Amino acid sequence: MMNKTGLIGILLSLMVLLASCGGGKKSKEISIAYVNWAEGIAVTNLTKVILEDQGYDVKLLNADLAPVFTSLSRKKADVFMDAWMPVTMADYFNQYGDNLEYLGEVYDNARIGLVVPDYVTVNSIKDMTKDKARFSGEIVGIDAGAGIMKATDQAIKEYGIGYKLLTSSGPAMTASLKKAIDKKKWIVVTGWTPHWMFDRFKLHMLEDPKKIYGEAEKIYSIAWKGFTKKDPFAAELIRNIHLNDEEISSLMTAMEEAQNDESAIIRAWINEHSKLVNSWIPER
Repeated sequence: MMNKTGLIGILLSLMVLLASCGGGKKSKEISIAYVNWAEGIAVTNLTKVILEDQGYDVKLLNADLAPVFTSLSRKKADVFMDAWMPVTMADYFNQYGDNLEYLGEVYDNARIGLVVPDYVTVNSIKDMTKDKARFSGEIVGIDAGAGIMKATDQAIKEYGIGYKLLTSSGPAMTASLKKAIDKKKWIVVTGWTPHWMFDRFKLHMLEDPKKIYGEAEKIYSIAWKGFTKKDPFAAELIRNIHLNDEEISSLMTAMEEAQNDESAIIRAWINEHSKLVNSWIPER
């Protein structure tokens, strides 16, 4: 009959064996929040694929801006790749900034404003009252909590144009734009660059003499405060992701045409820009 010491030895041996056969090192998990803005969807999916290639298990979380910032501040989401400053998302940074940290600058020439097709002869927001009937007195907007919507509410008041701002979404806005262009109808939408719609359609952004929409903005990657200390490798990788005009335009256009095969499109883009992407990967 086996004594107690022998039984304990066997049990310990079994525990060691099971641990050694436990499937290897578990991949690290990262959650990336995003909103339905074209550039954010594209950059988020790019970041996801790059992190997955580095052994991470990446979860994407789609939400409106307010829940995104709330989730980041409470560590319910790790990263957001589409933070516009100093104008568009200033209110959210004022509210949640103490619980957030900047990682890197994704893009440095972003703009928001009111956008019309090139066949529309209006060139400035201050002149929109003259052709209000041709625009049906409406501005097609996006998500209610977006900074561009708040800026547009302010523009309607300060320019005294008396338009109604319609709430929708990024995809719904571009669908309305395409429908109007197909029929050569006048339409004005809340728009921004970078966006694939400027490659697809002939558009121009209306002049904003009062600078309500600000000047050129920057897009940052951000995380909850302390994320860099928790995962310095991922933080450095994300910090290194920076795109110029051509790079972000080609990425967004490819994503817009991807339909349901985003991962394959992203990998094709990475292969075409392998030198750039490899330069983002830190040494372990």
